[in-house]
Amino acid sequence: MAMALASLVLLLCLSPFSLSQSQSEQLRPDYYQTTCPRFEEIMRDTVTTKQIASPTTAAAILRLFFHDCFAGGCDASVLISSTPFHKAERDADINLSLPGDAFDLVVRAKTALELACPSVVSCSDILAVASRDLLTMMGGPFYPVQLGRKDALVSDPALAESTLPKPTMPMTELIEIFASKGFSVEEMVALNGAHTIGFSHCDQFSADLSRTDPTYNPTYADGLRRACADSRQNPSLSVFNDIMTPNKFDNMYFRNLPKGLGLLSSDRVLYSDRRTRPFVEAYAANETAFFEAFRGAMEKLSILGVKAGQQGEIRRRCDAFN
Repeated sequence: MAMALASLVLLLCLSPFSLSQSQSEQLRPDYYQTTCPRFEEIMRDTVTTKQIASPTTAAAILRLFFHDCFAGGCDASVLISSTPFHKAERDADINLSLPGDAFDLVVRAKTALELACPSVVSCSDILAVASRDLLTMMGGPFYPVQLGRKDALVSDPALAESTLPKPTMPMTELIEIFASKGFSVEEMVALNGAHTIGFSHCDQFSADLSRTDPTYNPTYADGLRRACADSRQNPSLSVFNDIMTPNKFDNMYFRNLPKGLGLLSSDRVLYSDRRTRPFVEAYAANETAFFEAFRGAMEKLSILGVKAGQQGEIRRRCDAFN
């Protein structure tokens, strides 16, 4: 069942999105205009070079950005490396499959920016802009990125485990998780459209294949079984989320769902559940409508729980606190 109205109101009042409003008002698109005037240029050059060398980088950075923002806010806490004395958010079980290309891109961008303007640009701003730039490179919608985030002073794996949605969750739980961050059902469906690029490891959906999930297209399911046949011996085996246009950001993900071509159970349930199906159908029929919804949801996501003032710092290295 849907959450009771009172519970929903309480969650929204306590959500990082709501708490971040005063901080987000301090952000602005031209934040580095005087302190690091080549910021946008350096980001574009770094992003383009990395994407050409590793075409999976776009999907990787979008996933990393989502995992960062949903666990405590867009504050680069997910970039911190664990030490012998402290396990960081990056090593939470749910984050272990985050692709290395995304982390590598942030390191490259930070290195270039530190040479141009030392201790000025935050790692969280790098992650936010890299996500937008790579999205547009893949054919997705452009949106303005507000700048001036500070980097987190804490990186807690327990927060990632308790707040990030999992592909095996039922729809009601997914809706509640997104609502707790201030997102509507429509925005949740739109953000899932990021699965139109990228891939998932076989262990994320192999249980559905073993029990012959009826929501799968049978031919598609057979193909997935063959593709993942050796996944026990090779855990790195993966499959494209969108088998039709895996390297293009478009609305094909939504067009696939009515045909039983959703890879994860959380994908397929978007079409089978009456609360989300209307949005799937709308985005499948109209790519412009999807892009507009995705653009708005990403703008909202990018200021979720941002840190300002003494709440954060400008890290010298993105993988370690100062």
